[in-house]
Amino acid sequence: MIEVLKYCIPALIVLLATWIVMHKLFNNEQQKREWELKRASQKEISPIRLRAYERLALMLERTQPEHMLMDLEVSTMTVQQVQQRLLQTIRLEFDHNMSQQIYVSESVWEQIMVARGQMMAFVTAMAVQLPPESTSLDYAKVLLTAYSTNGETANEKALRALKEEAAKLI
Repeated sequence: MIEVLKYCIPALIVLLATWIVMHKLFNNEQQKREWELKRASQKEISPIRLRAYERLALMLERTQPEHMLMDLEVSTMTVQQVQQRLLQTIRLEFDHNMSQQIYVSESVWEQIMVARGQMMAFVTAMAVQLPPESTSLDYAKVLLTAYSTNGETANEKALRALKEEAAKLI
């Protein structure tokens, strides 16, 4: 019986040591495969995320009053028509870029949503505060003046957050 134990105990120790070494080896191999897979997917996703940041930055720039008004023939339109076109532009820009939200953080996307809402409210508020006899040129001037003297706007905050997040990716 003691003879059997002399052979079995060392065999069990060797078996246990072998199992521990193999277990660690397999875990290391699994982690290496996961890391390589993650690295390969990052190579594909990073350019897509950068394009998403670019598109969202462009959307935030395009929905600022000075950029939106450049595309309109303001002198031939009424205040209501200008207001409606500006609101339509904001909606279309946002709708066109809505799918980009999957590439940015939740906080950046929330800031973009806030910027959209505040810009729409700003365009509406500026139209409402004008006297009824105001022209569309008066409306455009009021928009540009109020926007430029408004301090840091929601669009600028969202753009800054977007740039900071993109810088982390690069």
